[in-house]
Amino acid sequence: MDWESIISLIIAILVVIAFPLAFRRRKKASIQKGEELCQHLEEMGVKASLVEKGSDKEKIGLSRISGQKSEGIIALQDKNIDSINIISAASQYGTNYFLDYLVKSSNITANRIVKKTRLTVKKSLILWGKAVAMEWKGDKSLAQSLNFDYRLKDRLLQRDVTGLRGSIGIFPEPKHGYTRIRTGHSLPSPEIFEVLDIIARHIKSW
Repeated sequence: MDWESIISLIIAILVVIAFPLAFRRRKKASIQKGEELCQHLEEMGVKASLVEKGSDKEKIGLSRISGQKSEGIIALQDKNIDSINIISAASQYGTNYFLDYLVKSSNITANRIVKKTRLTVKKSLILWGKAVAMEWKGDKSLAQSLNFDYRLKDRLLQRDVTGLRGSIGIFPEPKHGYTRIRTGHSLPSPEIFEVLDIIARHIKSW
């Protein structure tokens, strides 16, 4: 057997060994993220519980070709946010995680055309990149409702969206009767969670 064949054999063996290990590591990380977020919410006084795998909510906003996958659902009680879907997005650069805050939206149907809405942020070059202005753009009705909520705007400016690891996207899912508020994955502070719940309240009355 020549050296080229030996090297190819070694690489094949390493791949066979490494793949199951990587899969187990990712699965363990997913479980930990769900448990960590659930415990964090409970410590903030939010009634939260992990939902068993197989929930229909895992499919909301995801498709097989997107490369995204639900890593667990956390159900909430007594909040405008119904539940939280932990999302992983695998790519050649690694795995990124997001949080989809799910809001029941019985007012959104397949016959009603609604647009996704995003928060745009203007930052100051003088104040070390601090957010100085914010505006919601997208669906006219929802964006107007959010932009006219000056209390919400003040809270966002005070806390800054860096606590959300980026901006906020709102995605209607009329097929499922829900709307997703997507942020980067992070353990929300009580103030940030309150902001997200206020946004959810606007969505429910949209």
